Amino acid sequence: MRRVAAVGGTAVQDHVALAEIELCGELIIAASAAEDRLSLESIDQVLRVERERRPDRTDRTGHTA
Repeated sequence: MRRVAAVGGTAVQDHVALAEIELCGELIIAASAAEDRLSLESIDQVLRVERERRPDRTDRTGHTA
């Protein structure tokens, strides 16, 4: 005999998963509206990604590392 647990009307929400699904949807919409492949910059813009700006690192001689 199989036993099935009753759901009981409780809803479980995974906010991270919902946010990821929303971002995927926005990316699909942007890709379908584009005439060509999306650039990395366009993808970052759709996904609201900000790149970290690192200061130039120089060694003791003044050369950029």
